[in-house]
Amino acid sequence: MKKATIVVSAPYMGNRLFDLGNKSLNRDDCLRAFFLLKEEFKLKGYDLSTQDVNSEIESEVVIYNEMPKDFSNVVKEKSYLLIFESDIIRPDNWDLRKHDQFKKIFTWNDDYVDNVKYFKMNFPNTFHYTNPEKCLREKFAALISGNKTSRHERELYSERLKTIHWFEKNHSYDFDYYGFGWDQYNFGSQVIGKILKKLGAYKFLPKRTTCSYKGLVDSKFETLRRYQFNICYENGYDITGYITEKIFDALFAGCIPIYWGAQNIRAFVPENCFIDRRVFSTNEALYLHLKSLKYESILKYQENILAYLKSEEAKFFSSEYFAKNLSKKILCLKS
Repeated sequence: MKKATIVVSAPYMGNRLFDLGNKSLNRDDCLRAFFLLKEEFKLKGYDLSTQDVNSEIESEVVIYNEMPKDFSNVVKEKSYLLIFESDIIRPDNWDLRKHDQFKKIFTWNDDYVDNVKYFKMNFPNTFHYTNPEKCLREKFAALISGNKTSRHERELYSERLKTIHWFEKNHSYDFDYYGFGWDQYNFGSQVIGKILKKLGAYKFLPKRTTCSYKGLVDSKFETLRRYQFNICYENGYDITGYITEKIFDALFAGCIPIYWGAQNIRAFVPENCFIDRRVFSTNEALYLHLKSLKYESILKYQENILAYLKSEEAKFFSSEYFAKNLSKKILCLKS
């Protein structure tokens, strides 16, 4: 069998990238797309493994999961780049000089896709379906994300924080939020935070407690099924095609997304399936709108969501499509 490799960060090496039984890494089945990708390569006569199992040098196909730090083993004619993170998280992903080192690049960014050098790749998801319900849910609104900061001009971390503060001050009984880092002090600097984490200093700081913070979640799907609305902001706004798992986490759970992110979201997800946060000038205006929605309106949203998830348009965001499309494109382009 021919060898292919995918270059990943340390936690995913040792083929842990494909291990669906690893509960710490495969949260909400996020590794299924790569498991299926490995299976698709196998059907085509390739053993796809991480770089510590199949080295870059001995592999006929090399896939880089995000921009590599080390280019010493990059051979352009057999190297393919997957870009998942935006420049808010990984500015090096968008260094065009580095793009020249790869034969082809796969990205969600519609501004780049030309089907010559750059090919469309959406964030993959394991689909779930939730039937419309006969009554309103027990809880009102939730937000699930990590506590992060950024100085990027298009970041939305600060808007998440503003939303949390507004709800806690005005309507805490209608709002819960989850995720890592919210019970730790945020010093407004990623550098300081990384230093404190490396030194193990966080354990000596008192925990932050707020009335709406509910800790971590084992399953976003099971958690969101209890809520009517999910506040799901991307890490950044007005980035073309940047549609991550956040809105789909809500859709799968039949939880109405309050979305802020990709400027062209309506080209991929029908506007009758989510509430566009950009329409509202304040959190208060948003809250009043949500409170005004009657059961019939909620039911209609849920029906629209289910219809969309079962449509042909939605399949482009599935793990199955990711694996089949990526393997086909890479191996066809290789030949």
